[in-house]
This record gives sequence, C-alpha cells and structure tokens, in this order.
Amino acid sequence: MNARPLLSRLAACTVLIAAAVGAQAAPSVSGRQLSVGASDVQQYLDGSFPRTQDALGGLIAMTMSHPQLTLPQGNRLDLGFDVAMATAGSAPAPLGKVKLSSGLRYDAQTQGFHLDQPTVDDFTPANNGGRLDSRTRSLLNAWLTDYARREPIYKIDPTVASVLGALQVQSAQVQNGKLVVTFNQDLGKLVPAGVLGR
Repeated sequence: MNARPLLSRLAACTVLIAAAVGAQAAPSVSGRQLSVGASDVQQYLDGSFPRTQDALGGLIAMTMSHPQLTLPQGNRLDLGFDVAMATAGSAPAPLGKVKLSSGLRYDAQTQGFHLDQPTVDDFTPANNGGRLDSRTRSLLNAWLTDYARREPIYKIDPTVASVLGALQVQSAQVQNGKLVVTFNQDLGKLVPAGVLGR
C-alpha cells in the first residue's frame, strides 16, 4: 500500500489546522477525548452575545447579554445572563440576571458543544421587588430551548473538526473544569502531533 498520498493529505491538514489554531484557541486531545477549557468557552460566548429574540409576533424582544460561564464539579455547567426586555419598539429595560444549569451535548452538524436540557435555577431582579413572572419565565424557557437546539456555546474551528471526519460521538460532558467530548477512536492517531494541545 502506497503511504505517500496519505502522508501528503496529512501534511495539508497540518497546514490548515495550524492556520485555524492561530485564529482560535485549540482544543486539547487525549486518547479518544477532545476537551476545551472554560476560558476558551467564555471567550467564544463573549463574541456571540448580546442576542435578541422576538416573541409574540414582535411585540416583545428579549435581549440576553454578558454571559458568565462556570464549570463546577459534577456533570452540569452553570451559565448566567443579564436579561432585558423591550415592548412594542421601546428601549430595552433591564429585568435582572438569570442563572441556569445545563447538561452538555456535542453536535457533529454544528461541530459544537450545545446546552442540553437547560433549567432556570435563579433570578436576581434588576430592581428591588422585581420578580420573574410566569409569562417572562415561559418566554425565557422558549428562548433557552431554541438556543440549546440551534446555537453552540462553543464551536470547534471547522478545519480542526474536519480532521475528526465521520467519528462517532460517545459522550459529551463537563469534566474537571472543561467541556469534554469522547469519540469512538483514538484522536492521537488522527490529529498530527504538535497541532493541538495534549
């Protein structure tokens, strides 16, 4: 079997990944696992917010801003947002800060980590006496469901993700302060040495 075409393809991948890594922090690879640190995820989130969601046919717009990620011990992550609401074209008024916890899933289509079954755990009102009423809570839950389905909290650079090819994802979880996805094959044999963190 001629190894030359395989080696040249591998060399091309190395060049492409090296270029991609310059633009975005590289995930770490260990065996079958690929992991991303909390600071890299936070940096990605900072570039993805604020986000505004229209509801009730455009009568209400909810804006989420200033995401704050923490990765505590256990298998769920914590995420906080400032929430503001605007009605009928008015300027957004701060509602308060929402804290949620969530599981994690990896989506091969988006090449990213997504929230999985997020739940609102706490709400700190912007004004004394403020509260999260049932209508606002239901709008927030609808936004969370849509966000978790469509938008990653961290997206692996497409060039890096392409090296993973058609590997099967076995699990995605929060582990030791990192987002970790486990594949069905040893990534060390697929990813050129020195390109990604180890």
